[in-house]
Amino acid sequence: MDEDGQDDAALLAQAAGGDARAAGVLFDRLAPRLMAFVQRMNGGNRALAEDIVQEAFLRLWRKAPDWDAGGPAQISTWLGRVAANLAVDAHRRAARETALPDDLDPASDAPSAVATMIQAEGLSALDAALARLPDRQRQAVVLRHVEGYSNPDIAAMMGCGVEAVESLTARGKRRLAELLKEVS
Repeated sequence: MDEDGQDDAALLAQAAGGDARAAGVLFDRLAPRLMAFVQRMNGGNRALAEDIVQEAFLRLWRKAPDWDAGGPAQISTWLGRVAANLAVDAHRRAARETALPDDLDPASDAPSAVATMIQAEGLSALDAALARLPDRQRQAVVLRHVEGYSNPDIAAMMGCGVEAVESLTARGKRRLAELLKEVS
């Protein structure tokens, strides 16, 4: 519950009934933290993060009429899981696209190798190191240590057990430390 006295499920039910104010309150409550998480998952790309958050909320609005308020998932953890999956998909797509030699074709709309290098230099060392982690490790580390979610909430978002989250986070932190040491 927030200062308006309504919990997320009540706001979602009102939004499902066409209450735009309730939808706005729910969005304003959940979107900033989700945006920060997704932006960190995608190397600081704000435009991509906005697209992912928008898609996650569109999926929530479609699901709103069937939402089980008494069910095991909280709206915030459900949104986090959807956004995390979308972010991982976007990261994989970007990795495939940058692996292709399209930038060698002068007629291509793909960024040149020089432009790609300049963009990469603009990323912070942490974002660059996070991007080198395996998807699940990056997701666990960002959710735990950047966004501050609890291990049980992360487990719900990632669809695994708390022990797996602890393992992913520990391995991710170790690898992140190694990667950051290489930079310094």
